[in-house]
Amino acid sequence: MISDPFFYLAAVPAILIFGISKGGFGGGLGIVAVPMMALVVSPADAAALLLPLLCLMDMIGIVRYRRSFDRHSLFCMLPGALLGVAVGSLAFGYLSEQMVRLILGVVALVFGADYFLRGGGSRPAREKNAARGAFWGAISGVTSTIAHSGGPPANMYLLPLKLDKTFFVGTMTVLFTAVNLSKLPPYIALGLFDGTILVTCLALAPVAAAGMITGIRLHGVVNEILFYRICYGLVLATGVKLTFDGLAG
Repeated sequence: MISDPFFYLAAVPAILIFGISKGGFGGGLGIVAVPMMALVVSPADAAALLLPLLCLMDMIGIVRYRRSFDRHSLFCMLPGALLGVAVGSLAFGYLSEQMVRLILGVVALVFGADYFLRGGGSRPAREKNAARGAFWGAISGVTSTIAHSGGPPANMYLLPLKLDKTFFVGTMTVLFTAVNLSKLPPYIALGLFDGTILVTCLALAPVAAAGMITGIRLHGVVNEILFYRICYGLVLATGVKLTFDGLAG
């Protein structure tokens, strides 16, 4: 197990933030976790540490949202997302994480800013589209595999549909349960897991569970209008963070 106290000073808040965001709002702030943990361990170790914890969060989320997801959107996005995981696994170590973050950041900035500047809350819901869902699903799979940053691309497709807030989070939960489980074999094949990583994950599991349960409880008290404002605000904040990381790298 990692014994450095500075690691836990970074990891505990990072995992709590990820869990609260994932459980209550679809995971918009999850992108802060890898950079926070990468302050004290390598980015590859940070990604490896997070994956089992994400799978634990997903299992908790499935218990809550298993009957509350949009099947059409899921069926559109999931095949592309799994293909994206395969592509991301092959590109792991070759594709620049900084470039991925920069591109994602700029897209998220434009997407979030457009919502607030043009009164997106008053726009009609966008129609579902299989091709668009498959495209954003594939991008989500690639970026999730490389940097656990699959949330923003998935949001690009799902948020404009204006689903019921619980169905939105439920769809994200089911989608990323499949995505994260499919990432386990490539991570094992890449040799990212070892005894130290796995024991540290076990030590951090209660933190992941607490964050997820807190997020689920917050989800229940936030009304629909505020929920979507928070989600788009998280996308905008994510865009700022990703763009900064991409430029700084």
